[in-house]
Amino acid sequence: MSKVTVVGAGNVGATCANVLAVHEVANQVCLIDIKEGLAEGKAMDIMQTAQLMGFDTVVEGVTNDYSRTADSDVVIITSGIPRKPGMTREELIGVNAGIVKSVATQVLTYSPNAILIVVSNPMDTMAYLTLHSLGLPRNRVIGMGGALDSARLRYYLSHALKCNANDVDGFVIGGHGDTTMIPLKSFMTYKGVHVSNFLSDDEIEDVVKKTMVGGATLTGLLGTSAWMAPGAAAASVAESIIKDQKKMIPCSVSLEGEYGMKDITIGVPCIIGKNGLEKVLELKLSQAEMEQLRASEAAVRKTTAVLKDLNVL
Repeated sequence: MSKVTVVGAGNVGATCANVLAVHEVANQVCLIDIKEGLAEGKAMDIMQTAQLMGFDTVVEGVTNDYSRTADSDVVIITSGIPRKPGMTREELIGVNAGIVKSVATQVLTYSPNAILIVVSNPMDTMAYLTLHSLGLPRNRVIGMGGALDSARLRYYLSHALKCNANDVDGFVIGGHGDTTMIPLKSFMTYKGVHVSNFLSDDEIEDVVKKTMVGGATLTGLLGTSAWMAPGAAAASVAESIIKDQKKMIPCSVSLEGEYGMKDITIGVPCIIGKNGLEKVLELKLSQAEMEQLRASEAAVRKTTAVLKDLNVL
């Protein structure tokens, strides 16, 4: 029997639970939220599609009773608040750090061996907090940002090529943010052939720019943050763990010398399997890409330093 808990029954969490169920990633999915009735209602709504969609996964909704999350193999943390008007970056980090740390502590009480997937923002910083405040080994804390950013890159790439999105590949490393992510031009392919054979430099650069503002573009259209792709991205990371798929997925993980970095959690290509992070892949980046990665590293370190200023580590 396999079990995944999703903490937070908002749009992202509920979508994630739905994808986990429809794809039958686990036998059980526990959706938990602090708001009375929210998780129960969304779980019931999902379960009423079981016969229509043909899945056997059981989704249970729970209000703030972490004992019901017991024996989870994977826990996906989506809880936290968005930045509000007038709120400083430090205030946002302080509030979300308190939420994420409390959630992680509670789920580990009942699932001490669980692998944690962090979705809450600022994601690289929240993953760093989760890892270091709880003293977990690095393989058990994974930030999903690169999985989402890479999916957006492939969307824009397929549009530029006017082709099926399943025929293109490419990925994003660096911090999970509009100014810190790095869509890698040198690894963008169409059916295994580099996209420079089909697109001009300007067209490739346009794909990069659209990817970097992908989240902001959706917020402008929707009036709120996106949830379909973020929820599905988190579920895809969980699936690679539960099913031991050993997929190469860009994720935010703690580095121990890879790419010349230590004491930082940032997006890099990873092999994700039953043990969580199983390997960090060190790619041969161009000089320009390495310079971009160093700039992203500096920005992520600056944000993460706020945790120490707030004494939440």
